[in-house]
Amino acid sequence: MQKSSSRLAVLTLLTACAAPAVSQTPEPAARAVSVEEQSISDLGRMMDSGSVGSVDLVREYMDRIRKIDRQGPSLNSVIAVMPDAMSEARLRDAERKAGKLRGPLHGIPVLIKDNIEAAGPVPTTAGSNALSANITDRDAPLVARLKAAGAIILGKTNLSQWANIRSTSSTSGWSSVGGLVKNPYALDRNACGSSSGSGAAAAASLAAITIGTETDGSITCPASMNGLVGFKPTVGLVSRTHIIPISHSQDTAGPMARSVMDAAITLTVLAGSDPADPATQQADSRRTDYAKNLSRDYLRGVRIGVLADRTGGNAGVKAAFANALGHLSALGAVLVEIADSRTGLEELREAERKVLMTELKADMNGYLATTPAGVSSRTLADLIAFNKSQAATELAWFDQDQFEIAESQKGLDDPEYIEALAKSRKLAGEKGIDRLMKQHDVRFLIGPSNGPAWLSDLVNGDNFGPPSQSQMAAVAGYPHITVPMGAVSGLPVGLSFIGKQWADHDVIKAGYAFEQAAGARVAPAYRPHANALADPAQPLAIVE
Repeated sequence: MQKSSSRLAVLTLLTACAAPAVSQTPEPAARAVSVEEQSISDLGRMMDSGSVGSVDLVREYMDRIRKIDRQGPSLNSVIAVMPDAMSEARLRDAERKAGKLRGPLHGIPVLIKDNIEAAGPVPTTAGSNALSANITDRDAPLVARLKAAGAIILGKTNLSQWANIRSTSSTSGWSSVGGLVKNPYALDRNACGSSSGSGAAAAASLAAITIGTETDGSITCPASMNGLVGFKPTVGLVSRTHIIPISHSQDTAGPMARSVMDAAITLTVLAGSDPADPATQQADSRRTDYAKNLSRDYLRGVRIGVLADRTGGNAGVKAAFANALGHLSALGAVLVEIADSRTGLEELREAERKVLMTELKADMNGYLATTPAGVSSRTLADLIAFNKSQAATELAWFDQDQFEIAESQKGLDDPEYIEALAKSRKLAGEKGIDRLMKQHDVRFLIGPSNGPAWLSDLVNGDNFGPPSQSQMAAVAGYPHITVPMGAVSGLPVGLSFIGKQWADHDVIKAGYAFEQAAGARVAPAYRPHANALADPAQPLAIVE
C-alpha cells in the first residue's frame, strides 16, 4: 500500500530530530549508552552519576527507532517523533545539573499513543488521514502531568485505526497513517489492539515506557502479547480530556512497561482529577504513590479467585497458567477455584455493544467539534463520508460497519441506551466481579490475560479467541493488570489480576509480587515468524 503524505512527513521529522540542533551552546559529545531493557530507575541512576544525560537517552532511543522501527524488523510501532524532544532533554539536563529534579521520570523519554494530544506540530490522528490536520497544539492533561514530572515526550505510537472501533472485521495494529504494527517476538504475528504500537515499542525498548488507552482490552491484550506489564486503571483515575474518545463510560489511559515498578512509577504521575473530566472527581482523593510498599511477600495469606472456566483450550496457555499458580502458591497465596464466572456474559456482550455504539457517536461528535478548522470531518457522519471518498487508503482492508451502526444510534437520552448502560454496569460489577469476590471471599480474580499472538491477516482480520479477562473489568471500570507469566512457542502470554473499584494499588502490589516470583519477561528476538523459534537455522531479522 502506498504510504500516506503524513507518514512521509513523520519520517522527515525523525531525520530532523535525530540531528543536533543549531544553538549557541555547543552540543555535548555523544556518550554511548545502552537503553535496551533498562528500567526507569536504571536510567535515572545513569543520569544521576553523570555518565549520561537525557540528551544521550533521547539520541539512543531515536537511533533504535531508526534501526528497529524504520529499518531491520520494521515494526511500524512509532508514527512520529516530537521535534522538540532533544531541546526538552537539554532543559532537563540543565535542571539536573542545577539540582532541580522533578521526580523519577526526570529526563525519561516516553512514547504516547497517537490518539492522545500533545502540543507541537505533530497531528493527533488516531491512525486516520481524516485527522492529518489535527494539530491542536494542546497537551492532554495526562501529557501535561508527564511533562511536569520531567518526562520527555519522545513521540507518538501507531495504533489500530480509530482504536479498533471502526469495523468488526479489522486487523489489530493497522492504520492508514502508520501501516501494520508487527509483534517483535515474531514479526508475522499480531501485536493486538488498539494500543499495538505502544506494546511493540515498549517491548523493543524504543522508549523507557509507553502510554496506551483502553476501552475493552486495548492495554491488557497488547501488553500480554508483547511480553509487558499493562495496567488499566479504575475508570476516573486518569483524565481522558483531549484523548480521541470511544466511550466515556469505559475509556481510560494507562502505562505499558517492562516491569510493574515502571508502570507504578508512571501511574503515580498520570493519576489525578481534571475539572474537564467529571469521571475523575475522586481521583485526587484516591491517588497515592503506587510505587510504594511493593513487596514479594504481599500475597502471603491473600485469597485469590482462580477463573478456572476462562483458561481457553490452548495447551501451552494452560501449562503456563498452571506454572503461574505454582508461583502464587509458593508465595503463600490461598487459591480458590471459581467455575461459574461466565454467568451473564452473553447479556453483557449485547449491552456493552449498545453502550459503545451510542457513546461512540456522541463522544466522537463532541471531540471533533473541538478540532482545528483545518479538520474537515466535524462529525462521525463526516468520517464515514471521508472514508468512502478515500476508500483506496482508508477502506483498503476492512469496512466501517461499526461506524455506520454507531451513526444510526439515537443518542444519550435514548431509553434503550440508558437501560443497556445500567444493565452492563450491573452485570459486570454487582453481578460480576463484586459477586464473585464476595461469594468466594477473595481479594483478586486471576486468569490468563489472552492467548498467544495470532498471525496478522489483513484479508481475513483478527483471530481473537479465548481466553480473555478484559471485558468485566473494562465495563465495570475496575482495575486490571497483566504481568508476563511465560511463553507459548516463544510467544508471550500474561497473567491478569482484577480488583475492586479504586483498588488500583492493591492490584499493582499483587502483580509485583507475582512478577518477582515468576521473572517471566524475556526480551524480544525479532524472529521473522514463530516457526523460526524452533529452527536454529532460521536467521534473526537483521537490525542494521
